[in-house]
Amino acid sequence: MQGLTHRWIFRDHAARGGTLLERVLAARGMTRHDASFREPRLTDLHDPSLMPGLDAAAERVISALRARDPVVIWGDYDVDGVTAAAILYRLCRAIAPDAPVRTFIPHRIDEGYGLNAAGIQSLAVAGARVVVTVDCGVTARAEADLARRLGVDLIITDHHTPPASPGLFPEAFCIVHPSMPGSAYPFRDLSGAGVAYKLAWRLATLASGSERVGESLRNLLIDLLPFAALGTIADVVPLLGENRIIARFGLQRIKATPFIGLRALIGAAGLAGEDISSEAVGFRLGPRLNAAGRMGHADDALELLLTDDPRRAAQLAAELTRLNDRRRAAEIAITEKAVALAEHAGMTRDDRRAIVLAHEGWSVGVVGIACSRLVDRFHRPTILLSHDGETCHGSCRSIDGFDIHAALEACAEHLETFGGHAMAAGLRVRADRLDLFADAFTQHANDRLRPSQLVPSLGVDCGAEIHELDRRSVGGLMTLAPFGRDNPPPAIALRRVRIAEAPRPIGADGRHLKITISENGAALRVVAWNWGARREELRAGAIIDAVVEPKLNCWRGVDTVEPTLKDLAIVGR
Repeated sequence: MQGLTHRWIFRDHAARGGTLLERVLAARGMTRHDASFREPRLTDLHDPSLMPGLDAAAERVISALRARDPVVIWGDYDVDGVTAAAILYRLCRAIAPDAPVRTFIPHRIDEGYGLNAAGIQSLAVAGARVVVTVDCGVTARAEADLARRLGVDLIITDHHTPPASPGLFPEAFCIVHPSMPGSAYPFRDLSGAGVAYKLAWRLATLASGSERVGESLRNLLIDLLPFAALGTIADVVPLLGENRIIARFGLQRIKATPFIGLRALIGAAGLAGEDISSEAVGFRLGPRLNAAGRMGHADDALELLLTDDPRRAAQLAAELTRLNDRRRAAEIAITEKAVALAEHAGMTRDDRRAIVLAHEGWSVGVVGIACSRLVDRFHRPTILLSHDGETCHGSCRSIDGFDIHAALEACAEHLETFGGHAMAAGLRVRADRLDLFADAFTQHANDRLRPSQLVPSLGVDCGAEIHELDRRSVGGLMTLAPFGRDNPPPAIALRRVRIAEAPRPIGADGRHLKITISENGAALRVVAWNWGARREELRAGAIIDAVVEPKLNCWRGVDTVEPTLKDLAIVGR
């Protein structure tokens, strides 16, 4: 069915009987008895030793810590990379407080993503014996060769798409990756922080001399779950399996975190004392941590997660908030310019199923977010690049059903470097090859995307009547949280309900609406974010089909049901 903004796809037309929760579960291929999903346990996490390369990595790191050999944890500048580095650093320091362990994160603009030769060289000169990457490195062949020549044991831990054949992997001391060739690891979709957490777990068992971790390290592993949850949620990996367990328990623990920096971050985001959801991570905590790497240096974000000084934590949290405000302003400017350029160039028509743009002055740290905004608006793969002299450097985002990493591989002859996964990646292309690359990428998208895929789809779990959306039923649906990729919030269809009165604008500029709908004497108030421009279409008395996301709004300790509108179709007057 076609709504005003989306094509509706019902997940399971047979999900009719039972309670609202049971119908939603049935639509997702589960029953109310699927306790492993609704009530996951930490003991459901897989044995770290099942992951390829992990035991070898843990044994080498433990050996270095015991010998007091210098160890460097090489992170990445996004939330996933920063939290992964914080996890390993805190665990290593707990095992050997006086061991020479340090962190290193490259500068996004000056050094770029992942490993680089200059960084490896400088660390080797400074005496590093072991370098452990987190959230990067699985394609860094030249850097691995350099590390080996310099006598540095390079341990790569990563989760990004690995090379297509075994012969293309870096020749590192070892590679820890859930999707290595021949891997028997049961879950392949961990984030970089998830992989780092598994390595930390194994380090703890080795340090304890037993599969049963000692009490102090066990408590630390529990305390580190919020870091792993932040990386998992912010990196938009599927919130299923192990990721769901990490996110669920990490979010439960985050409000009581003993880490001063994390508490300062929560306070700066206005979340102190609140239950923190995956949505709060995605829109309030994650962007602040990311802002350091986008607008400055990610060292500030990592320092915040590692500091034990309350005053310094407050300073850093305030600085990240300021950087996030600057990032937001830059994002708006880039997005508005990119929208105008894409429309002018005809890249939003059905015969051009991808957007590829480059422009001078665009911040490399912000173009990825602007990509996401264009994908939201035009629903097609988008690449935005900062044109800097002879080189264009930037990011890309995709839509479901289009593997953007595979698309870049198909166009690799035109690229200098690229890396990422199916939904997001980074790339660099010479300016004199940009047009050739744009044409090749667009043709690849045209060959693989149907026009119908350029219309955003909205998955609908099941239908319901208004009276079913009471506090108890909606509370039951909340047991499916945390929500995110591959585990979206429930979407419920309300058929042939009436708009009871003229929608009321809310917000300073009237961008949003509150709409009261009714059915058989039952009424429900729905919040419609960013629907203000459609107010005139939504007249009192109109009969609509609506898709809503059920939510509980807590005000002064009282929960009320206040769903948000996802889409609607006017079916009568």
